[in-house]
Amino acid sequence: MEEFTVVGKRLPRVDAVVKATGEAMYAADMELPGMLHGKMLRSPHPHARILNIDTGRAERLQGVKAVVTAKDTLGYRYGDLILGKGDEPFLATEKVRFVGDEVAAVAAVDEDTAEEALQLIDVEYELLPAVFDPLEAMEEGAPLLHEHAANNIACKSTMRFGDVEAGFRRSDCVREDRFETQPVCHAFLEPHAALATYDSTGKITFWGSKQSPYFTYRNMPRALGLELSKVRIVQPFIGGGFGGKNEMFSLDFTAALLSMKTGKPVKIVYGQEEVLSAGRQRNPTIMDIKTGVGKDGTIMAIKCRIVANGGAYISIGRMTRYLMGSVLALPYRVPNLEYDGYRVYTNNQVCCAQRGHGVPQVRYAAESQLDMIARELDIDPLDIRLKNALQPGDNTVNGFRITSCGLTECLQKAGEIKKWREEWGELPPNKKRGIGFGAYGFVSGPRVAGHNTAGAMVKVHEDGAISVLTGATDSGQGSDSCLSQIAAEVLGLGLDKVRLVMPDSEVTPLDPGTFGSRVTFVSGNAVWIAADDARKQLAEVGAELLGAHPEELVFRNEQVFVRDDPEKNMPFTKLVKSACYSGTGRTIMGRGYFAPELEVPNYETGEGNMSATYSFGAQAAEVEVDTDTGKITVTRMKVLHDCGRAINPMHVEGQLEGSVCGGLGQALLEDKIKGKDTGQASNPSFMEYKLPSAVDMPDIESEAVETIDPVGPFGAKESGEGVQVSTVPAITNAVYDALGVMVKTLPVTPEKILKALEKENEE
Repeated sequence: MEEFTVVGKRLPRVDAVVKATGEAMYAADMELPGMLHGKMLRSPHPHARILNIDTGRAERLQGVKAVVTAKDTLGYRYGDLILGKGDEPFLATEKVRFVGDEVAAVAAVDEDTAEEALQLIDVEYELLPAVFDPLEAMEEGAPLLHEHAANNIACKSTMRFGDVEAGFRRSDCVREDRFETQPVCHAFLEPHAALATYDSTGKITFWGSKQSPYFTYRNMPRALGLELSKVRIVQPFIGGGFGGKNEMFSLDFTAALLSMKTGKPVKIVYGQEEVLSAGRQRNPTIMDIKTGVGKDGTIMAIKCRIVANGGAYISIGRMTRYLMGSVLALPYRVPNLEYDGYRVYTNNQVCCAQRGHGVPQVRYAAESQLDMIARELDIDPLDIRLKNALQPGDNTVNGFRITSCGLTECLQKAGEIKKWREEWGELPPNKKRGIGFGAYGFVSGPRVAGHNTAGAMVKVHEDGAISVLTGATDSGQGSDSCLSQIAAEVLGLGLDKVRLVMPDSEVTPLDPGTFGSRVTFVSGNAVWIAADDARKQLAEVGAELLGAHPEELVFRNEQVFVRDDPEKNMPFTKLVKSACYSGTGRTIMGRGYFAPELEVPNYETGEGNMSATYSFGAQAAEVEVDTDTGKITVTRMKVLHDCGRAINPMHVEGQLEGSVCGGLGQALLEDKIKGKDTGQASNPSFMEYKLPSAVDMPDIESEAVETIDPVGPFGAKESGEGVQVSTVPAITNAVYDALGVMVKTLPVTPEKILKALEKENEE
């Protein structure tokens, strides 16, 4: 096995010290001379026509420097990543479509004055009928949110592969079930923040809490009517994102617009109540799924209809709709597949990507139903998964090409928890224990429309340290450390010799950002290529000094030596100085670019290979249920994840444990509650919104299953996001194992458990 000095080692994160000491600067921490503070005026109504906005009183308030409404904008609408036909204005134009829709913004000398000014803006509304349920929204005669969308259908997918009806006829067991998932917030601790300054040259410089600065870089000049070169996006540290900070939002635009209007820097920071009541969320879904299986457990066909409650605007809903259908072909062999997916407009908060982006909802339904089928056929739930598991070299029915795949090994290792049953002692009559499994397949950087190439540069300094420049964003997942370890390994350096430069559109290469678990695989490959380019430049100089061919040189432990004659060697620093100081002197700057060699999939039909490689994994959960109270306690979990090669095993474990926490919250606790007829948030703070805490977490045993991907940098691929997909069904299946009752709506609360048990007893 190849030996590495940095890759594969349990090293501390490169940003650990600055974050632990408070030195790390986030967007909300930043201050500029003469800076103004901005605030947003939001709609109190779920659906209303804007008749008039009077900003006069607010503008006359001492300390207010500017007020902007839609009339101050160019009318640019954003959203719809695939088609580029947005429907969401940065400030509401003719209508508001949910409680919290942005109507106006103010800039003042301090936050209190800005807040007071909001109260002085008079908005005249004509109230309109609202609709909050997606099925009701699709009915004839329902209130229309957008005139272009008949029956409030924002977009629809129809996927047909094989002969589903023939598959059902060949099946010995066919089940049809409806599963429902709830709206879930991203729950990042750092709220959205934006700081913009417009200078005398007509240039905007922007700092914001963005997972994908590239999206803002592309949208801001369009929205403001500026040339691309007149917009600079600088990325500070980020306090978590989970998919909720990818897009350019109203505060980003209005901070820049207010700065242009005042000539002063403007900062806008949302409060957590704004984030929770008006920010993005995970799609709640209604899923009707039908699965046919042979008597030996072989999956014959799957048919699924999903209605996703997308809220007031489409955001990236077209991608969500595609993902929900396409992943029905993962992680098992499914020869016949049919899917109809709807993204529906309602007068709710807008939905976007959240860790797993549409996949957790679908796999919760499919994995839960698989356990119900296994029970009907008297097959072990683990065996039915092993029977159908995808293998290396498989092609799915919709065109996914499976290269490295450790699913079978993950399932087999998950099966080792069966010994847990042997450890159970006698329980009181009101306590039941159960074990459940879940499995998944997930992308490592999907091929989406538009720019999909990652670029990187590695600059070698005269003292032998290096700077890595990449547009990839570390939103808390540890990718800065991962990219630094890749560069260090290629050049034979210690991690302390690597500095990763934060994304800056004027300096760092373009990179679409952090989404779809793409950074390690896509940006990591770009860094690997850039570091190798720098190494080759140094090797040309080293070969002359050591009397060897460049390809014979080895870079390791900050030394450079001849592979077959290690006595011929020199310190890395000496080589760098020789390269920089001799002759005309040269700057060692490596460049690298990487994009998966894929065609963009057909998002309408679902055909095509979405990702250059896929991660796989399995999870086992042990639960204890109190049948008197309905309380569920997750006591133990075993997590197996095929990550290709673990660049840093400690970071992989952290990602897996974090995903377990997020999945546990969706399974048992989290739910964004709105007034049935008002659309008003009932739990818009972390005091009322039930997040899992440390006491809710089970004992976790996690393990990386290394398959060494042929394309990933050093064999690495996605690590962590996929795990959240299998957490929910592992828990719900464990409850099913304990009680013999499947709760088909999330979250699985004590009330639902008691009602299900009561119904079971009646039958």
